Amino acid sequence: MRSFAFADFLIGLSILFVLEGLMFAASPNWMRKAMKSALATPDHILRGVGIASAVAGLILIWIVRRHS
Repeated sequence: MRSFAFADFLIGLSILFVLEGLMFAASPNWMRKAMKSALATPDHILRGVGIASAVAGLILIWIVRRHS
């Protein structure tokens, strides 16, 4: 039997794939520009944005879980 946490993780990952796929389907040129921009961005900026995004996601999950 799988745990609820693992099922939630798979749902979250699936939503990520759906959103990413929709962005590529809706505007491939914009996504291409965004990837070029990411390649030109220094590592420390990308790392900081990544860490901030992960922390914001964890806080959002905590808030949703706490109030449900």
